Amino acid sequence: MTTTAFSHEPGTAMECLSIPITLEKEAGLDEHGRQVLKCGFKIGGGIDQDFMKSPQGYTDNGIYCTEVHDGSAAARAGLRVHDKILQCNGYDFTMVTHKKAVDYIKKHPVLNLLVARKGVTHS
Repeated sequence: MTTTAFSHEPGTAMECLSIPITLEKEAGLDEHGRQVLKCGFKIGGGIDQDFMKSPQGYTDNGIYCTEVHDGSAAARAGLRVHDKILQCNGYDFTMVTHKKAVDYIKKHPVLNLLVARKGVTHS
């Protein structure tokens, strides 16, 4: 049996449409004045998190975009709050811990994302 992107159990087959998003990070400074590449979004979730406690009301342990900064690389690329990240550069994000997802996103200057979006890829 397959499930949809928004009621997915890690390790099970999923059937859904996805939206490809290419996000090229932009140069910026961190809080210590060091050069960093910024993507302009924050994530929540992961297989190590309890989605029942999520303030956004998520329905599974996926990695979700919880914040997109105005004018950022993420906003320009078309990423939206509540998008569920299914893949990043071909890496499966449906079975990762929160920290592994953050580390993977930080590591790459260009993020080729596949996301599921309620109302677009699933009603």
